[in-house]
Amino acid sequence: MKVGRSKTRRSTQRPQGALRTIVSVYSACSALIVVSTVAALAQSPVKFDSNRAWGHLQQVVAIGPRPAGSPAIEQTRKYIREQLAAIGLKAVEQAWEDETPLGRVRLVNLIVTIPGASKDRIAITGHYDTKLFREFPFVGASDGGSSTAFLLEFARVLKARKNRLTYDLIFLDGEEAVVDWRGKDNTYGSRHYVEAAKRDGTLKSLKAMILVDMIADRDLGIRRDSNSTPWLTDIIWNTAAGMKLSNYFLPASTTVEDDHLPFLAAGVPSVDVIDLDYDAWHTRRDTLDSVSARSMQIVGDVLLAALPAIEQRLAAH
Repeated sequence: MKVGRSKTRRSTQRPQGALRTIVSVYSACSALIVVSTVAALAQSPVKFDSNRAWGHLQQVVAIGPRPAGSPAIEQTRKYIREQLAAIGLKAVEQAWEDETPLGRVRLVNLIVTIPGASKDRIAITGHYDTKLFREFPFVGASDGGSSTAFLLEFARVLKARKNRLTYDLIFLDGEEAVVDWRGKDNTYGSRHYVEAAKRDGTLKSLKAMILVDMIADRDLGIRRDSNSTPWLTDIIWNTAAGMKLSNYFLPASTTVEDDHLPFLAAGVPSVDVIDLDYDAWHTRRDTLDSVSARSMQIVGDVLLAALPAIEQRLAAH
């Protein structure tokens, strides 16, 4: 039997009007598929891209040591401003001079605001300076570099996201001690930001702060910080557990002094996401060889996934 050929012959002998109908239906279906595909792509949630973050990290580390007040940190600020401008965002400078054990130093916080449905704000912060070492060149791939790269990529993600609250991304200067971590020789940028926000009244609209610091360790292991706000910590760590990432967001706890402390002291719920179990910390080995794009991807995925629950919690209070 030649069923296939017989069916083919009959199909070629359809009336011309029927052919036009078939073509019209086919064209309409094709157009509908294209529209649906475009709509689906437009509605797809934007994702954190560690390849982009890694590119930023490479550029920042290439600048070299970037201690507060140095020409290199000014070069870093220029890079940050340019990268933000490329995605349509403006970094506002918060500049001041501060007294340090080595004299007065000019410091600059960079603040990027991404408006949301509410004027209530969540700050996502990290420092972009590196510790001053005279004994060796310290490029701070994880300690200073990873938070800088992370914030640049997270800014792109938040700009494309429908945000329930307004987000401030704050690149903090002067987290590192100029000499030794004691007294006020540390957290210059976060202390200045909080004091300025108290004076101008903007602290009232700041409902939570998420700090990222040293998040690129190849052997990522982030412990819960006992100084951080419990409910905020719970949301992030529970999100990680739900994503089966508890091997990286560990249930064990530690106690960290970092840029979140001035915010906590001012009554702002805050959490520090930091991997201090890092063998290269404050050594010449804190280079690109000791860090990983995958680690930044894990942190980016978890924090982005945790934002809806954080927004919901803040909206309910």
